Amino acid sequence: MPKNKKRNTPHRGGSAGGGGSGAAAATAATAGGQHRSVQPFSDEDASIETMSHCSGYSDPSSFAEDGPEVLDEEGTQEDLEYKLKGLIDLTLDKSAKTRQAALEGIKNALSSKMLYEFILERRMTLTDSIERCLKKGKSDEQRAAAALASVLCIQLGPGIESEEILKTLGPILKKIICDGAAGIQVRQTELYSTLECLENIFTKSYLKEKDTTVVCSTPNTVLHISSLLAWTLLLTICPINEVKKKLEMHFHKLPSLLSCDDVNMRIAAGESLALLFELARGIESDFFYEDMESLTQMLRALATDGNKHRAKVDKRKQRSVFRDVLRAVEERDFPTETVKFGPERMYIDCWVKKHTYDTFKEVLGSGMQYHLQSNEFLRNVFELGPPVMLDAATLKTMKISRFERHLYNSAAFKARTKARSKCRDKRADVGEFF
Repeated sequence: MPKNKKRNTPHRGGSAGGGGSGAAAATAATAGGQHRSVQPFSDEDASIETMSHCSGYSDPSSFAEDGPEVLDEEGTQEDLEYKLKGLIDLTLDKSAKTRQAALEGIKNALSSKMLYEFILERRMTLTDSIERCLKKGKSDEQRAAAALASVLCIQLGPGIESEEILKTLGPILKKIICDGAAGIQVRQTELYSTLECLENIFTKSYLKEKDTTVVCSTPNTVLHISSLLAWTLLLTICPINEVKKKLEMHFHKLPSLLSCDDVNMRIAAGESLALLFELARGIESDFFYEDMESLTQMLRALATDGNKHRAKVDKRKQRSVFRDVLRAVEERDFPTETVKFGPERMYIDCWVKKHTYDTFKEVLGSGMQYHLQSNEFLRNVFELGPPVMLDAATLKTMKISRFERHLYNSAAFKARTKARSKCRDKRADVGEFF
């Protein structure tokens, strides 16, 4: 490890003063191990001190920026896990700012690196911390906790572990998003509880009978947008009978949102309509929409909008989206997009796939490419098959970055580790039998 990367910390096996708290021990360990005279200080001072160290963990660059330089070095994985243990301890800190920074730090780490084994062992502790922050925290802390819950499930993939997390946190999240007194930013985060709950939120933006032409935005519009997008995502995995029922309920009301004076609501409504048409035609190839003429007129107007009262950026974005939406509705066409990650390619060739990809991208941010390469759950969602394992000679001949080569090496190492673990489990079973 380069000298400037070394950590001068106390021995990890030792105690931090006997009965010290986990947060205090983490703070001492990350302070650089410098000797100084100890002075009495208040709880507020302690919170400021821990915050200064915690903010270093919560910066995404702490986990991703140095990837090409240090991720291949011996001990780096151990260092990362050590920092994460400190952050997990800090989710119990008295300071709300420290807890929020710790939650964001863990989320950033899980977004930029696969840590399945580490998380699997600590999932109950993390779930308890998230639950506590959701119940007792204020708006920003709750938002950070909900975001971490989402990435935690992405790391663990489909299985009993994620189901346990959802079973614990689902009712709390549902209560938050249905609580009119809760902060808007919190209520628009993690809106994956139930279709009915989401419908009760975004349908409040529907055009009322007394209204004539325009849906006016409100402070709750951003929440309604998130609810609509989450509802649309859930609809893609519903049984056909449920999809049919929802289409009958919303197909003729959803177009009213196209007249909203908020550009993001118009775009969300347009993309949702394109996806609904795709689902309907997947169920019935000769699906007929009664108000097709009036709908296509609205879509065409938005695809060619030249309203001088709207910002140029909004108009460009809107026109681009609605050209694609119009093609989907009129011609059943979708402009295929290509996503590149390392030597692999993924083709987004339908609205369902696009909406799913956009949702994961919003959660994982810059870590999306990493998870597409290494995360078995995401690769199953997008039908990419097992992670690609390339030998060192092949990797060297490919025109990819050193960090991308590391990703494939990590995937190969993870696969070998799982295989060895299964082998050990089988040997243990045989030993117990005899």
